[in-house]
Amino acid sequence: MTDDPPLPSPAPEVALVTRDGGEVIDLGTARVRILEDGTTTGHRLGIAEITIPPHTEGPPQHRHAQHDEGFYVVSGAAVFTVGETVHEAPAGTLVMVPPGAPHTFANPGDQPLVMINTFTPDLYVQYFRDLRDMLSGGGAMTPGAVTEVMSRYATTPTGGAAE
Repeated sequence: MTDDPPLPSPAPEVALVTRDGGEVIDLGTARVRILEDGTTTGHRLGIAEITIPPHTEGPPQHRHAQHDEGFYVVSGAAVFTVGETVHEAPAGTLVMVPPGAPHTFANPGDQPLVMINTFTPDLYVQYFRDLRDMLSGGGAMTPGAVTEVMSRYATTPTGGAAE
């Protein structure tokens, strides 16, 4: 006898995303590749690969009310600003941002920045799709437009770096 819960029947499907797979979203200079949109995880987790070109600012400093966000720097180097505190984040660095923490990031370096970005739960994956739809509909990624899209996902700008 074991205390392990019974396995679901039938067994859940396993997702496999190859190097060329996922949903690619081009947002001007940034490229987002959705690796897990929450479909496989019961919406508990979303995962994206974010590529930011050299010498590029990130989003306005903001905070999320309803999800944790994680960033793992795969290559290049990021600078994260959390409130007024600046953190260097070279390749191999993990940054975990709990709900309510003001944050932004940038790529001030000479190499592209590639990060794996997690959202727990997956709420924020749709934010990137909404930005894509706004751009493809002829809209511009102005601070006001980005703020409006952020507000759909319990996210608000906080002032500070990158605004």
